[in-house]
Amino acid sequence: MDRQRISRLAHAHHPIAAPLSDGSVSRLLERALGGQDSGRVLDLGCGEGAWLLRALAARPGWRAVGVDVDAAALTRAREAATALGVVRRIGLHHRDAREFTDREPFDLVLCVGSTHAFDGLLSTLAAARELLAPGGRLLVGEGFWEREPSRAALDGLGAAREDFADLATTTDRVLAEGWTPVYGHVSSAREWDDYEFSWTGSLAEWALDHPEDPDAAAAREAADEHRAGWLHGYRGTLGFVTLLLRRD
Repeated sequence: MDRQRISRLAHAHHPIAAPLSDGSVSRLLERALGGQDSGRVLDLGCGEGAWLLRALAARPGWRAVGVDVDAAALTRAREAATALGVVRRIGLHHRDAREFTDREPFDLVLCVGSTHAFDGLLSTLAAARELLAPGGRLLVGEGFWEREPSRAALDGLGAAREDFADLATTTDRVLAEGWTPVYGHVSSAREWDDYEFSWTGSLAEWALDHPEDPDAAAAREAADEHRAGWLHGYRGTLGFVTLLLRRD
């Protein structure tokens, strides 16, 4: 089953593709947009545009650009923008985020839960640096080890120990690259559980409701494997931090 379709189905009831509650998203976005009445925001790996749509709804003077490799997700983003009446203020690009460039810099760049598109956090920081206007902000979300990962945790994630660091080391690496955290949020256990149960539940429910679909069995298998990897592996081990950064 196509991984992009799995992700779309799994996020049906949790459009923010990260372990963040609605309240946390609102606080992070409010801090990230700051006091500016107008500006440009870019989401690298925007999916269905959940962050951008919330930003445009809250700030009528802002314009947005989203980049993603999932054409179907971008179609849904455009449809949602049309329904909200903000479609004229958003541009959506079907391409690899690593290849995106623009003639105008952005006041805010987002990459929450999509640093894998750049092969990691530090590469994401480097890419964002080239796209930000002077004084601009970067909102980036990344995993970290809450505790030393067991073999079960690594297997559940399909990850290696070196893929993440602890929170202190992660923050130190950001600082060493010339970025200053001006706000941040560490996802709670409740946010993680809500996200994972929503991810696996939405996918499994779709499979139950569409038994005739050729992808139904694969969807159910993906949900079951993900749930087992989480509950028997990385639950309580993998954390998630969302940092609002400015260049030194």
